[in-house]
Amino acid sequence: MTDSELRQRTSTTGSTTPDVKKEVLEGLRTIFDPATCTRKGLCPVTKIRRQQEPLESHSLYFEQHGSGPEKVVFIMGLNSTSFSWAMQVNHFGRSPNHTILVFDNRGVGNSGRPRGPYSTSGMAEDVIVLLDYVGWTETRDLHVVGISLGGMIAQELSTRIPERIISLTLAVTTPGGLPWYNFPPWKGVASLGRLFLIADAENKLPILLDMVFPQEWLAQKAEDDPEGRTNREIQTGLYRHRLLMTRPQHPLGGLSQMYAGLLHHVDGSRLRKISSSIPKVLIVTGDKDHLVKPMNSRYLKQDMPEAELVVWEDTGHALHLQWVDRFNELLERVFREGKQRLADADGVWTS
Repeated sequence: MTDSELRQRTSTTGSTTPDVKKEVLEGLRTIFDPATCTRKGLCPVTKIRRQQEPLESHSLYFEQHGSGPEKVVFIMGLNSTSFSWAMQVNHFGRSPNHTILVFDNRGVGNSGRPRGPYSTSGMAEDVIVLLDYVGWTETRDLHVVGISLGGMIAQELSTRIPERIISLTLAVTTPGGLPWYNFPPWKGVASLGRLFLIADAENKLPILLDMVFPQEWLAQKAEDDPEGRTNREIQTGLYRHRLLMTRPQHPLGGLSQMYAGLLHHVDGSRLRKISSSIPKVLIVTGDKDHLVKPMNSRYLKQDMPEAELVVWEDTGHALHLQWVDRFNELLERVFREGKQRLADADGVWTS
């Protein structure tokens, strides 16, 4: 059921009935393991101004996995759905220590597409509405992980609710600035342009893989693969599966997210406030990122003196998929250190 069809179904009654919501959810496919899923749904974000009926302007599709005491919210990047967190959901969703929250940003996947253009500050407000909706409102109760555009959203989120956050991980992202500062390297610009011009998803795959992974790594034999396949062969299969399960994105949703990324800017004073307000901040990037220039992570570090900067060699933009175990272990360390620093401060962290 499309957003417009849902609006038509609800406009006659003035509300979205439980039966309609159930029907919509059952029609939304997922790649995640239902055995670890404890909750999923559509979070209403706002109501349209001057609209008498309780008609949602857009909804965010979300899933919770695991039932452990530590809460982790993962924020995905440009025009990618929560399915791109599959390896993290598989790991942390089975952990007895964690409950994780993944969702589709506005304009992509199973979430709604409000009128654009978008901003990272507006998308951060979406996240706050979602956190409130699922009841994640306690002080110093969250680990936040944002990648690429999701890292930009996470910066804006951290300026708004720093008191809720124990640790913040900013992966392959940027503080932004003037619009041309936020343009990818030329290879990334060319790849994005080709992706927008190609309609067939299968033909997009090689371009997408070359954009987010180093070509040398793609050509290598995958570790511990009994069939002896290359990393390219394995990633092609994984991406193909995600694409087949993903609701097609409307071009305006994609352009609106790109607009948000190009105009993103968190200045030095706000970055310093984030750095001092959150017990543990990690900045991580790869040295062969063709979408977000690695130097942007160093710019973040310059204005976030308390933060830790990690640079991985021979690593592309999709570092969470290229080095799954290493990335998950890094997050576990960040979570531990955030908790320990908070405990050392007797549970009270002031900037």
